[in-house]
Amino acid sequence: MKNLFLFTMVCCLLCACNNRSKKNISGPIETQVLIETNMGNMTVKLYNETSRHRANFLKLVKRGIYNGVLFHRVINDFMIQAGDPDSKHASDTTLLGNGFVGYRIPAEFVSKYYHKRGALAAARESDEENPKKESDGSQFYIVTGKVFTSEKLYELVKEKNENRYQAVYDSLKRPLLKEIDRFRKLGNKAALLELQDKIENERDQVLCKETPFDYTPEQKKVYTTIGGVPHLDGEYTVFGELVSGWDVVDRIQQMKTDKNDRPLKNVVIKKMVLLP
Repeated sequence: MKNLFLFTMVCCLLCACNNRSKKNISGPIETQVLIETNMGNMTVKLYNETSRHRANFLKLVKRGIYNGVLFHRVINDFMIQAGDPDSKHASDTTLLGNGFVGYRIPAEFVSKYYHKRGALAAARESDEENPKKESDGSQFYIVTGKVFTSEKLYELVKEKNENRYQAVYDSLKRPLLKEIDRFRKLGNKAALLELQDKIENERDQVLCKETPFDYTPEQKKVYTTIGGVPHLDGEYTVFGELVSGWDVVDRIQQMKTDKNDRPLKNVVIKKMVLLP
């Protein structure tokens, strides 16, 4: 009997150690939030690596900022967007999407988090107004997306690299605009060509030090099977993902909308609840 007791204790200790080991391997538990809407409930989890966005989202949830806001922008096969504080009690004709809580959040681009179907990401203003790609303080979206072919992904990779190529060129050209304008007014084509060669050489030196953009094998597999919105990668911060409520998201994305992509029937977030 004594030996049986000792054997049982040893097994319990081994199981406890094994569980602790598994917990350490998996890392910290990711916080989950329940989103209750008049169309049904969804659950999202927040990534620990995007800590600023995680902390901000939880702060707004705890303060009840999201209670009563609408999913004000819905585009089928793309995403559903919410979080505009002005959408609370808004009339049917109110133009939504410009509501602001008064601050932005610095971008947190983590390469392993991307715009797959179900991704939770932060909305933001355009690059012209927001070159640092900082996130809006409250507005977010859930990706619905679509499935892409390998050929289409290749085209997106090519386009992203061309855009990067042009962006570097433009950044090197910008300080020389006054000089370029002066040579144009003088009709000095030789000087203009010399400046162009200089900019192109500097651009090539910058780019040769960097690795060209490409999707990872995992991303390619996901985008060609599950789907998503790959062209948004590296442009908007992904800080979580949908855990449950896929049917609710699909019902919302299929709703009829007006010319501003606002659903004709209001989709209301009744409340958000931090799950234990």
